[in-house]
Amino acid sequence: MIEVFNLKKTFEERKGKVIALNDVSFTIPDGELFTLLGPSGCGKSTMLRCVGGLEKPDAGVITIGGEVVFSSKDRIFVPPHKRDVGMVFQSYAIWPHMTVFKNVAYPLTIQKLPKKEIRERVALTLRTVGLEGLEDRLAPQLSGGQQQRVALARALVKAPEILLLDEPLSNLDAKLREQMRREIKELHQKLKITTLYVTHDQIEALAISDLVAVMNQGNILEIGSPKDIYHYPKDKFTADFLGLTNILEGKVIECTENRGKADTPMGELSCSLPSEVKKGDEIQIIIRAENIFISKEKPPASQNAFEGKISSLVFLGEFIDCEVCIKGRILRARLHPSSPFREKESIHLGIEPDSIICVPA
Repeated sequence: MIEVFNLKKTFEERKGKVIALNDVSFTIPDGELFTLLGPSGCGKSTMLRCVGGLEKPDAGVITIGGEVVFSSKDRIFVPPHKRDVGMVFQSYAIWPHMTVFKNVAYPLTIQKLPKKEIRERVALTLRTVGLEGLEDRLAPQLSGGQQQRVALARALVKAPEILLLDEPLSNLDAKLREQMRREIKELHQKLKITTLYVTHDQIEALAISDLVAVMNQGNILEIGSPKDIYHYPKDKFTADFLGLTNILEGKVIECTENRGKADTPMGELSCSLPSEVKKGDEIQIIIRAENIFISKEKPPASQNAFEGKISSLVFLGEFIDCEVCIKGRILRARLHPSSPFREKESIHLGIEPDSIICVPA
């Protein structure tokens, strides 16, 4: 288990202090894969480095497996080599002059373990990550995916209590990233190591995580399962950061038991409402692109119905990115790649009320 309490970290720059972590707290249960997701500069890598001992926070407490490894109040700071962690970085940081075996064995060699035990543990770890048979190959002779596996094996070989992964897939091409996402998820399900994973890639976070924490400007905005933060975000930033999203301003004109209507630039919209919202409140209305249905016929009465005109169609292989103009507002929708619609064509648009996300303005 990893526990972080009220962690603060600032950096001095020419323009003054930059707040990297602003009173951050969270808990990672044993065996969970916990992802910090956010844009560049939001503080996620700083958070990981603080847990690993590579950065010293200004204030707060960090515990790993119940042991305090940092406490500003008690003046405790356990150095990185004394924390039971394995780390994998964006650059992999494997030694080009060493073989795969020597790279992976390095942490055990430093511990001066018996050679027989080192051979056995390295062999087992290489089998685990799919590198069996490549022990004698030099690092530069490996593909990007293989180098990433070497870095992962080196982090796992000493059987750490926790695993820290800092954007480990960002240097791989799209196809290989998809493959490695699956392999990391399968490996975690097999080993059940408590893992802190950092990424700016929303698909990556949704694909592999047990829990996702969305970060922005040094703050954790919300924590939840991938499905919960995607389908039921509590914050506008989260909703906008995840997926292809349309955001409208609205005002509640009718509200009964978490359902109601809102006045929007496109007209009235039936929607679900959060419990804290009441009639007259300003809200942000969030509509996912995949929840917009476009047809040549009027949608059923159960849907919000609008008439519009297609202003743009962009073929992206898996889907068509469609922009529809309704009363001067542009909504983006995703169409099947074989959809017959054309630009400038007048269409009907339908949106299910329950698919609409509303948050207080």
